[in-house]
Amino acid sequence: MQKEWFSSWFDTPYYHILYKNRDHNEASLFIDNMTDFLKLRPGTICWDLCCGKGRHSIYLNKKGYKVVGTDLSVQSITEANKSAGKNLEFYSHDMRKLFRTNYFDVVFNLFTSFGYFDKRQDDLNVFGSVAKALKPGGLFVFDFLNAEHVKNNIAANDVKIEDNIEFTITKTLENNTVVKSIEFKDNGVNYHFEERVKLFDKSYFENLANECGLNILNTFGNYHLAEFDIHQSPRLILVLQKK
Repeated sequence: MQKEWFSSWFDTPYYHILYKNRDHNEASLFIDNMTDFLKLRPGTICWDLCCGKGRHSIYLNKKGYKVVGTDLSVQSITEANKSAGKNLEFYSHDMRKLFRTNYFDVVFNLFTSFGYFDKRQDDLNVFGSVAKALKPGGLFVFDFLNAEHVKNNIAANDVKIEDNIEFTITKTLENNTVVKSIEFKDNGVNYHFEERVKLFDKSYFENLANECGLNILNTFGNYHLAEFDIHQSPRLILVLQKK
């Protein structure tokens, strides 16, 4: 059986090389703004869902929260575990499957770690696993791209050089899906990978939430927590609560 694209790409060293210089300041700013807005107390139990190598988990932990990070990529979790310690744990886990029950105060799913699956049932399973993992009244911070903004502002081509590897990146829209084609050569071998993220509007997430016993409390359009504008906002950030 062929692996799903994210199972292969996220677990290669090249994924981590390409994205190693992601903006940590932007990530910290968003987490600071959101945790301040939510008025999270020290000791709050957080789940960083799709944590990668753990940069957001580590930052949340430094702010005084108990954090569990999970990611499908075994390689990412191996790296993240180098930072594990008191009140900071990491596990390899598929977000579509149940993880814990009535355990977390807050779940974070950050920086478009969604929209990868072919079937709606998989998306529903993600929201369902989050709802089951939250304590009653617990919160789900869901950070996705704004589909309308992406459609109108998609950049077609880019070239990035990291660790002496030249990555050629091409973005296209196919059937309401952003397809990012990534091509490069290393040690004489040509590589090609794709990232595929479906474009969903707010109503799609409202329906998933309703089916899983979650209510949308707030909607923001960027990491400064500005009001969401369907035409101008780069992000669609939802704060949901378990009923």
